[in-house]
Amino acid sequence: MQFSAVQRILGILLMLFSLTMLPPVAVSFWYGDGSATPFVIASLLTFLAGAVSWVLVRKKRRELRLRDGFLVVVMFWSVLGLTGSLPFTLSANPRISITDSIFESISGLTTTGATVIVGLDDLPESILYYRQQLQWLGGMGIIVLAVAVLPMLGIGGMQLYRAETPGPMKDSKLTPRITETAKALWYIYLGLTVSCAIAYWLAGMSVFDAVGHAFSTVAIGGFSTHDASIAYSASSAIDLVAVFFMFVRWPATTPPSVKCELPLMPTAATS
Repeated sequence: MQFSAVQRILGILLMLFSLTMLPPVAVSFWYGDGSATPFVIASLLTFLAGAVSWVLVRKKRRELRLRDGFLVVVMFWSVLGLTGSLPFTLSANPRISITDSIFESISGLTTTGATVIVGLDDLPESILYYRQQLQWLGGMGIIVLAVAVLPMLGIGGMQLYRAETPGPMKDSKLTPRITETAKALWYIYLGLTVSCAIAYWLAGMSVFDAVGHAFSTVAIGGFSTHDASIAYSASSAIDLVAVFFMFVRWPATTPPSVKCELPLMPTAATS
């Protein structure tokens, strides 16, 4: 087991993940909700943790093997769930425990859609956006995104792709190069998200709700920006948009080697 290679990859991925906490900062400034500080602190802590992990083994260049890829995937999703919970833990609204913060983060990243947060309608826009973004990243698999980026840093991504992908057809690719396959999947995913957001907006949603629910719909997740979820709008047109894009997304971003799952209507389950 190449532990130094695993640590190096994990450090790089954490530094990349820290950047995903910056868009909520921009949302916070745009809406003036006063909740930018938790995201800034969380981003800095995550980047620092990744940087330290990478610096300690930066000179150790070893080839990543398949079993190392499995370890990277397991550790990354575990660490991702923990670091992704930092904004919730540091935020004053909602004020929830560390356990609930981790639950919310992992639920978003795994597109489970269950939530322990109530009173969504009163939360800061930056927190609402962050919840939606978490499941959007998890909907495609942030490892697939990493596969597209890591080769630029001199790190092969096929082992991560095989480790992340369930099923017997792990070598099936849309293109000859695994990097191009990952990029193609993300282009499709991003295109569907933009199209879904525009459709929601045309159907009557606000821009903020349209973007948030597009993240949820295309990821086939379950988070919402309102306690009533998709029913908040009480619109048949919006319901049809949700159904259409969930069914379109399912085969469009699911090559033979990627997991298959039945699409579900977005809900905001609470416990």
